[in-house]
Amino acid sequence: MQRINVSLLAVDEVDSSSLSGLYTVLNLYRNVLPDTLAYHARIVAPDDAAPDGLVHTMPGLPIPVQCRIGESPDTDVVVIPSLFPDAHGEWHPGRHPQAVDWLRRLYHDGKMVCSSCTGALLLAETGLLDGREATQHWAFSATFRRHFPNVRLNDAKVLVVTGDGNRLVMSGASAAWHDLVLYLVARTAGPAAARTIARFFLLQWHSEGQAPYIVFRENLCHGDSVIVSAQEWLREHCRESSPVESVTARAGISARSFNRRFRKATGLTPIAYVQHLRVEAAKQRLETTRETVDVVGQAAGYEDPAFFRRVFKRITGLSPSEYRRKFKVIGIVDEGTDASGWSQAG
Repeated sequence: MQRINVSLLAVDEVDSSSLSGLYTVLNLYRNVLPDTLAYHARIVAPDDAAPDGLVHTMPGLPIPVQCRIGESPDTDVVVIPSLFPDAHGEWHPGRHPQAVDWLRRLYHDGKMVCSSCTGALLLAETGLLDGREATQHWAFSATFRRHFPNVRLNDAKVLVVTGDGNRLVMSGASAAWHDLVLYLVARTAGPAAARTIARFFLLQWHSEGQAPYIVFRENLCHGDSVIVSAQEWLREHCRESSPVESVTARAGISARSFNRRFRKATGLTPIAYVQHLRVEAAKQRLETTRETVDVVGQAAGYEDPAFFRRVFKRITGLSPSEYRRKFKVIGIVDEGTDASGWSQAG
């Protein structure tokens, strides 16, 4: 029987949920699909980490270390699970030199190197992602881009496969370890095995990508006071008719200069910025009210329902109706439902 050795790299910042999830699915694979192949997943830590033999994960759950990097564990695939940046959402490179060197060596030896969620921050330290596309958790894109400007981060994608022989694999935000482990199973055991594992563990492909989950965050720390003032005005007036023309006039500079400075400061054109603000407001109404899609669009500032739907889908990857179905909370008591979430009609 073929055996695939998977090393799950555990450093100080590791998230216990993705680490234990990957470990459980891979090591129980042979219980679900015997007589095919076997995954042997082990938790591997740097030599200077976990002196008591336990990885004290960021949520506080201690997990035993099963092997050290210095012991040269037999590895076909290495996975960096989700990692936690600091309390300010900032990553601090250079803290795990042995792990970075090991990842680089494994890749050059022809092994597959993977990351889940913010594990891509450590993977990027190897330099293996320079000039390549990557993905990770959308909430930590700013720190990624600051430290690794040579990497083409695409945080709308839930899975990126790149590198020589497609041996660099990254998945997006926290629960996207589902996509990573299903991809690994599909690649090594076949699509049918991946479907079986998905059904057994109730895992899912996030086929719509990360775009529906991304919360628009305003960057007000760029140092351009004129643009900060414009952003604050747009936040309150984005639903009005022609807000870009109004805010440009208020800025007291030429339209060309305003557009250039706005895009440099925010990364978006003024009209795109307004669209993100409006869509974010629409998302909140879709999640919390039972208003029709047309009413939601009008409340967000769109008189043309068809145009609203096009803009909404371009930004989120879903239609407004699809978004509402996806993010409706099951089990919450609402008018017309009982406590289980089932309709009382009929």
